[in-house]
Amino acid sequence: MNWMALIVQLLSGAVGGNVVGNLMKNLNLGTLGNSLAGILGGGIGGQILNQLGVGAGGTGGSLDMSAILANIASGGVGGGVVMAIIGAIKKAMGAK
Repeated sequence: MNWMALIVQLLSGAVGGNVVGNLMKNLNLGTLGNSLAGILGGGIGGQILNQLGVGAGGTGGSLDMSAILANIASGGVGGGVVMAIIGAIKKAMGAK
């Protein structure tokens, strides 16, 4: 496991969660909630995409520019998706 790639995915997941939370006000969980959901999604999404061979999973742990950008993209997208899913579940349950 490449720890640097995981850290990049977690950080970009937090950013992705906050970006989606700010764009979709009705699903917003607040800064802390968006960040936590984004971190979870960034880690999970990044690892799933790497295992599928999408992104930097097959690069042998190298940290060239394309691998870093792939980790940022997979973490950000995963974070945004998980934040939106959690926000939609929260909204459907009627929680404030």
